[in-house]
Amino acid sequence: MPLMIDMTDETDELTPEAFQLVEELLNLTVKKEGKDEDSEVSVTFVTNDRIQEINHEYRDKNQPTDVISFALEEMGEDEIKITGVDMPAVLGDIIISVPRAREQAEEYGHSFERELGFLAVHGMLHLFGYDHMTEEEEQVMFTKQKEILNEYGLER
Repeated sequence: MPLMIDMTDETDELTPEAFQLVEELLNLTVKKEGKDEDSEVSVTFVTNDRIQEINHEYRDKNQPTDVISFALEEMGEDEIKITGVDMPAVLGDIIISVPRAREQAEEYGHSFERELGFLAVHGMLHLFGYDHMTEEEEQVMFTKQKEILNEYGLER
C-alpha cells in the first residue's frame, strides 16, 4: 500500500501536477529510506504569513521560512507508543511556504518544481529523524536529498 498523503493547499496556487510531483517524491523517499510504506503524512502548502506564524509559535522564530516538519513518531522519555492492527504509522506534518519556494527557485536559478520537490523531500527526511545542525548531519541529509531528487529527474 503506498504512503497515505493528505495534502492541503491553503494558497490555491498549486496545480494537479505539483500535487503529483510531491506525492511521487514522498513515496520515493519512503522507498529509498526503507521505511514502512503503510504510513501517513500530512502536507500543507501555506503563505509566508502563515508559515511565519507557525515558526513563531512553535520555534520562537518570528520570520517566514521555507519548510517546517513536525514528526509525530518521535517518542518522548515517558511516552508509550500506541499501535493497532491495520493502522498506518502517522509520520507527521510537513508545512511548505509556496511563496518562499517560488522566491528560492528564482534565487537558486532552477524551476519552481525543483524547489517544491526539494522542500518536500527535505521535510520528509526531517520526519525520519535527519537534521542539519552539524556539518556531518548536513552532509548526510543533503546527500540523501540530492540522490532522491536526481533519481526522480529533478537535478539542479
